[in-house]
Amino acid sequence: MIELLALDVDGTLIDEFLSIPDRIREAVLQVHQRGVTVTLATGRMFQSATPFARELEIEAPLICYQGGLIQAPNARKPLYRATMDRDIVRDALAWRAQQGWHAVLYADDALFISEWRYPESFYQDLLGENLYKVDNLASLLEHCEPVKFLFIADPPEADQIERAMRQRFGGQMEVVRSHANFVEGNPLGVSKGDALRRLADHLVVPQAQVMAIGDQGNDVPMLEWAGISVAMGNASLEAKAAADWVAPSFSEHGAAVAIKRFILDA
Repeated sequence: MIELLALDVDGTLIDEFLSIPDRIREAVLQVHQRGVTVTLATGRMFQSATPFARELEIEAPLICYQGGLIQAPNARKPLYRATMDRDIVRDALAWRAQQGWHAVLYADDALFISEWRYPESFYQDLLGENLYKVDNLASLLEHCEPVKFLFIADPPEADQIERAMRQRFGGQMEVVRSHANFVEGNPLGVSKGDALRRLADHLVVPQAQVMAIGDQGNDVPMLEWAGISVAMGNASLEAKAAADWVAPSFSEHGAAVAIKRFILDA
């Protein structure tokens, strides 16, 4: 019997308009009625994730920043928080400047960029609204704690960036692909899988009774750790390879189908 359900957000729970389809919302609310704890596991920052949690009546701690933060929607303090080494981030930002890559820095619960390369709505929809433009990202490291950063590029270039990042910073940070256009650098040891393990331990839920649903490379650690793991039909190949079962795509409300199969009809 499933006692804890972890849902990825983008590509799993919400559409491109940041809306939760009725069928998925109704399935999650039915899960609550069964007494199952539900959490969100997302790369989004806490402020960006909490509106979705409230819409779904989730009170359990949320997994944000790819696992770098575990905090309940109504809590003032986190259960767990990880930050990056400033020197490593400074090195990565200087290196990307040489390459001409577009960067977003997450620090002190805000987003920072040094230039606009896309419409402002692009950043707000995919990253969150607490976004600020600054002249120099590296200068923020003097007084801010970096949580993570990401490089934005079209998919073919993002593939190259991911390979280069792994080669250059392997062993110093976690490099994950959270979106076709995003390559992220996260604190070493941080992942959705590690955070889900921490949360399950906190809630005293056995690993075998944890279910996770996701769609991208950043979801792989939690798909591998969960007792039952589901990849969306629109998921990346690596996410599908890590899952026990592949659901229909988002357009077919795959998350709701998976919830019905493994929880509501179990």
